Amino acid sequence: MKIPPPIHRWSMLPRAAIRLQKRLAGRVRIEELSGPVRRVAGVDLAFSPDGERCLAGVVVWDIERGAVVEERLAWRPVRFPYVPGLLSFREIPAALAAVRKLACEPDLFMFDAQGLAHPRRFGLASHAGLLLDRPAIGCAKSRLCGSHDEPPNEPGRFAPLTDRGEVVGAVLRTRPGVRPVYVSVGHRATLADSVTWVMRCVTRYRLPEPTRLAHQLVTRHRQDEK
Repeated sequence: MKIPPPIHRWSMLPRAAIRLQKRLAGRVRIEELSGPVRRVAGVDLAFSPDGERCLAGVVVWDIERGAVVEERLAWRPVRFPYVPGLLSFREIPAALAAVRKLACEPDLFMFDAQGLAHPRRFGLASHAGLLLDRPAIGCAKSRLCGSHDEPPNEPGRFAPLTDRGEVVGAVLRTRPGVRPVYVSVGHRATLADSVTWVMRCVTRYRLPEPTRLAHQLVTRHRQDEK
């Protein structure tokens, strides 16, 4: 898959990375999805046991068929320190490398990460969506910022996630009796779109199939020698 040329370098200090996040956050577009969605690419990442390499996995899920149509892996060396709120600088280079290997063109990217539900409104799903210039949403297993009420126990119901008076995401119940997930806009989508397509990708499990399968993929291969 062809992706746009890079708009920034990856080698920088954390302070410079924070400034970049603040600047690029203004370029995130919140807009309704412009076309049909059938192929959703789930993206997840893992690290080698020594922590020196990052592994990205992309699984493309066909919603109509309920089946995987493609999966790709890519390793990249870790060149950025672990700093909460700056994980995209450690992980996106591997994610982009895996996406480049795709033969198909997904309609939507779904990241096991935050989008706007980030202190600077620029989590990994927003950062990657902007660099890919593709519709992207975040569906994370835990909360990074903000507060919320407990969502109702029925699948598809959610509570707003708010931070400093702004709705930044939805705390979504995907299955009854299980913990909710944290959904937010990445890029070129709305929050309503994000909730809708997460639920469209949910089968028997708490997590939507694209990111659930991507997590399984990187877990299986994280100890591979490259």
